[in-house]
Amino acid sequence: MSASLSAALARSRHQLLPSKRKLDDTTASTSTSTSTASSTSRACPATNPSSDACLSPPLVMPPLHFFVRTSSKTLVVHAHPSDTVNSVIARLSGPSPAADLRLIYQGRQLQGEETLASCKVQPDSLLHLTARLRSTRCPRAWQLANDICHPRDPYLLDSLVKEFLSLSPSPALDGELSDHLDVFLLSGAPVALVKFYLSHTSMPVRVVADRSIRLFTTDATLPKDFQVRCLPILLEFCRLLGSTAGRRDLLYQSCRGALATLLDLQEWRTVGPFRQPANAIPQLLPFAKEMAEIVIAGLSSEAMLISSKDLMEFSNFMRALRVQIQDWMGGVGPMPRELYSSPNACSTSNSSSSSSNNTHRQLDGWIHALYSTYKELIEKVNSCLKKLNTDLINGKSVVGESDTRLLGPSRILSVLTELNHFSNIYEDAEMTLVSVLTAHRVPLNALVRHAKRHETFCWLLKHRDILDFESRRNLALMMFPEGRDDYHELHEMLIDRSQLLAESFEYITQAEASSLHGGLFMEFKNEEATGPGVLREWFCLVCRAIFSPQNVLFLPCANDKRRFFPNPASCVDPLHLKYFVFSGRIIALALMHRVQVGVVFDRIFYSQLSSRTITLEDIKDADPLLYASCKKILEMDPDILDSDALGLTFIREVDELGSHKVIELCPGGKDLSVNSKNRDVYINLLIQDRFVNSISKQVAHFAQGFGDILINSKEQNFFFSSLDLEDFDRMIGGSEGVVDVKDWKAHTEYNGYKPKDRQIGWFWKVVEQMPPERQRMLLFFWTSVKYLPAEGFGGLGSKLYIYKSAESQNHLPSSHTCFYRLCLPAYSSLSTMRSRLSMITQDHVSCTFGTW
Repeated sequence: MSASLSAALARSRHQLLPSKRKLDDTTASTSTSTSTASSTSRACPATNPSSDACLSPPLVMPPLHFFVRTSSKTLVVHAHPSDTVNSVIARLSGPSPAADLRLIYQGRQLQGEETLASCKVQPDSLLHLTARLRSTRCPRAWQLANDICHPRDPYLLDSLVKEFLSLSPSPALDGELSDHLDVFLLSGAPVALVKFYLSHTSMPVRVVADRSIRLFTTDATLPKDFQVRCLPILLEFCRLLGSTAGRRDLLYQSCRGALATLLDLQEWRTVGPFRQPANAIPQLLPFAKEMAEIVIAGLSSEAMLISSKDLMEFSNFMRALRVQIQDWMGGVGPMPRELYSSPNACSTSNSSSSSSNNTHRQLDGWIHALYSTYKELIEKVNSCLKKLNTDLINGKSVVGESDTRLLGPSRILSVLTELNHFSNIYEDAEMTLVSVLTAHRVPLNALVRHAKRHETFCWLLKHRDILDFESRRNLALMMFPEGRDDYHELHEMLIDRSQLLAESFEYITQAEASSLHGGLFMEFKNEEATGPGVLREWFCLVCRAIFSPQNVLFLPCANDKRRFFPNPASCVDPLHLKYFVFSGRIIALALMHRVQVGVVFDRIFYSQLSSRTITLEDIKDADPLLYASCKKILEMDPDILDSDALGLTFIREVDELGSHKVIELCPGGKDLSVNSKNRDVYINLLIQDRFVNSISKQVAHFAQGFGDILINSKEQNFFFSSLDLEDFDRMIGGSEGVVDVKDWKAHTEYNGYKPKDRQIGWFWKVVEQMPPERQRMLLFFWTSVKYLPAEGFGGLGSKLYIYKSAESQNHLPSSHTCFYRLCLPAYSSLSTMRSRLSMITQDHVSCTFGTW
């Protein structure tokens, strides 16, 4: 066992360290010459024929082959047993050796004048080169580590490891803890445990070794910050097991999974091997490549299925590697194509400075290898999307079926998300990715429409032109919290209808933003009804109050009364800016709860929320008179304008709250005449002052309130810029067109009635004869939905129901709005049906609820 393991371990050292081979060759040649010199010295008596020594052959000791672990890598050393410790240190440290370097073997510092033979250094053993002796601070740790390496009873290995971990200092004592855990590595304990694990002569010992190693991967009693400090040990286990037991070994996979999990924590970058990108990148790259191979294999299967565990490890290793690469790049990037286009691109670059040569050598070590991995992944994703497109055409995966049909392909979005990050590293990565997305719009949109909530997918909104509305909406809504079903997690409100706006303002503005992320639970005072239906009604009523002209917060557009923008004169209310924060929260909460409130924004308002420049065409609906005037100025004959016939200067006159103000559009504007050369500037400044400067505070506070509800409050600008105004209209405003009664009937089911019952026939006949506004009142009474989604009744997410009520004909219909349920008594005539439905579609009735 020892010989095969030693050979395997030797191979693993060569595989792990690309730059080591040259060092090994040097040390090998040096040791050979040393060995020859020593042999010659011992053979000197043979020159004297009379010497007794000539009667027997000289004793020639075989050379030693062992490993030396430094702070960043493991070296293979060939030396002679007669070589001194100092000579080995000198060879390892180079031409300028450090004065305080020491060799540690089995927890003991080797004395410089001792020979390797006298130190009893064994072949294939592991020594550690360190700057100072650590054993003085951790004597018990060294003793335990030595017992693990040379146990009296191998069946107690896990007990020894448990005791070692239990003696670890608190993570708060970072220096002591680092010394303590370093002992485990310096002593060679990981190598010893792996040797025991690979022992085929004793299965019980193998099981105990397995259990001992898993203490570093599955011990839930260890605090997270302590587990992070164990990262170097886990890394060593992964290296040893991967190169000996193999990647399919379950223990190796457990260690790799634990390593990936810890890389998801923030503190991992403070641990020794990962503090410097130059050291961390070669450590992480093999794992990232390995997981990429596993992902490619999964995508190559018929079901294109990748396990959640493998996907998590792939993402964690890729993320950690990306962080280190970006640190190494120093915030500059992406790298130009010539640095990675071919394996020798870096080494063939012309550079005379040593620093540039060093940089190119570092690039040559990993940059092309990672780029090759990126290319393999993007090519595999491309072929998967092509296959999915064929399946969709052939009806093998039909949109609208169970999500299980798209479970495998849905993983493609996670892989695409990782590939998207390469655009920050490689110059052509984004262009390649966009070309793949563009070529496969249909399957991409199918995946996005069916994707479950995952905010990391939102980057796809950068390519909104490739996505359809349903996909853009799904991604945008992923930026909101999911909400909770637990009643105790909801923000509770009890609202008096007569004080609707004031009390709603208090409940929403005084709440911590995080408490609103769980969702809302509300009821009206003196009313029994609660639940989603009441909440939908509250949203509609509050939004109607917010955007009412009586509250001076918003102004309706002259050409479209349904569209609003902030009122520059809103300052008449001392609390107006707080009300804009409140308004932003309400609109965001309505989106989060997927309630259409029938209010939409004017383009000048939406453009500012998305940081887009406002043009003359944008003000057409908000101020048609100003728009027409500006158009005339732009179209006016230059000679007339230059003659100052209009008498225009760079000012804007405002009548506000009974006072007249003159605002200069630029310094000295009142003395600057508008002419044919500066009229474009004048109009742009006029629009800027009228629609931007005058409402900038209102817009900022609205955006603040909106951002409070997002998962990441800083993403509010990205949310609006990722959608067109028309998208936002459909998401928050809903449909205001004529209600399609055929669609209504198609999405209605019955309980107690049959579709051919006369009461059902009368019901739909009365509904068809209603004016559109009455139809909406009935729909609102029935469901608390006044404005249907853009998809109509199909977008409600549930069927509507008509239940047969046991009440007498003297009773009005009632509703359970949460369940979209209308309870309809069995009226005896068409006229009675018409009368009862007419009564519940009165405005004062449709805005209250029946029984719960």
